[in-house]
Parts: sequence; structure tokens; C-alpha cells
Amino acid sequence: MEAIVLAGGKAERLGDVAAGKPKPLVPVAGRPLAAYQVALLVRAGVRRVIVACAVGQEAEFESALSGLGAEIVATGEPEPLGRGGGIRFASLRRQESGPVYALNGDELLDVDLVALLERHSSAAAAATIVVARPRSQFGIVELGSGDAVTGFREAGRVPYWVNCGVYVLGDEALARFPERGDHERTTFPELAAEGRLYGYRHEGVWLTVNTPKELRTAGEYLAAHPEWLAA
Repeated sequence: MEAIVLAGGKAERLGDVAAGKPKPLVPVAGRPLAAYQVALLVRAGVRRVIVACAVGQEAEFESALSGLGAEIVATGEPEPLGRGGGIRFASLRRQESGPVYALNGDELLDVDLVALLERHSSAAAAATIVVARPRSQFGIVELGSGDAVTGFREAGRVPYWVNCGVYVLGDEALARFPERGDHERTTFPELAAEGRLYGYRHEGVWLTVNTPKELRTAGEYLAAHPEWLAA
């Protein structure tokens, strides 16, 4: 299989810690953030990864992500196309037909991509999306009679499922992606209305990296789990 990694993030919220790098190339525990996505894809059998980046960054991505077991093909968008447009533009560089993985290059997940593909195939889906219940950032205040505070406890996961930004896309879904804009506002609602969009529940790790605090959290997690460092 092939895969598409969205890597156009500018790391604006990371500020100076990004050192001018695109967010997917910001180092976490000594490796670019997107390297963990590539390693995850390689373990699932992917041998060719198409990276959708900003024009002019192609060589930087191909150099930084080489040596992980997959051919890296970086394709620069001539202008910002949005997430859906970026995936569609990158898909023009595919060498195969059939299902393709697509994911964000600036997050850390331990999702089972093989099981995700099996779910997609067994459902005969046009597209399958990974969904998760993130942990709430707020603690819970327990109230009793008359609103007296009776205790505090750490919050668990939120009671609803959200899109992790990891997909398996069939040829039909890719053909319906917008040339510009967000597929979550067009293609996915259309497929859902037709009963062609399925979800894959992920209960494991999902770390977003948008702020310096989240970057430190990701680094601390990886330091405590060295198995992630193996390609």
C-alpha cells in the first residue's frame, strides 16, 4: 500500500521552539514528528509515502524522513489547498489504485493500521476514519445538595467520538475529494448520508502537538516508551 501524509503545518503556535521548521519536522525525542508516522506506516506494510507539503520544502522532507523503510515522495502544493485539496493533490502522485492510508503528519497515535484496513475492507466502505474519545483537559468538580462541593476527581475521556484525522480512502472517496477545501465539510458528510463512511474506534494513544506544552508532553511520553523510537 501507499500512504499520504499531510505535512503543511506551519508550527505557528509552537513559536520559537519550532526553529522555523514545518511542524511535522519539529524534533520530538530526537526525531522529526512525522518520522513516527512513517515508522507506523512501515510496520503496517507501507513502502511508499507521499508527503503533501508546502512548495519549496520537498527536499527537506525527503531528506529528514529517509532511511525509515519507505520511499518518501514529497509533493509541494503550489498554494494552500486545504486538507481535502492537499490529499487530492498528493494522490496524483500515486502509483497504485485501491485503498490508501491518509493521516496528519503532526500527531502521535498507536492505532493498529492493519486492523483499520481490515475494518475498511470488511465493511466495503468508500472511506473509513479513525475515531477516538480524547481525555478531557478539565478536572471534575462534584456537587452535592445546595451546590456544596463534595469532591474533585481527575477527568476521564469525553463521552463522544471525534475524528483523529487518520483514514483509509478508496478510489471512489478520493475521486470525490475537493480540489480545494476541507473534505470533512463536503465529501465525508455526503458519504455518511449514503451509508458509505465507517468509523474505526481507537482507544489507545493520541497526542496532538500544537503548543510548546503539548510538545513537551509528547517528548516525555516518548522518553518513557522507547519502543516508539524503533522504525
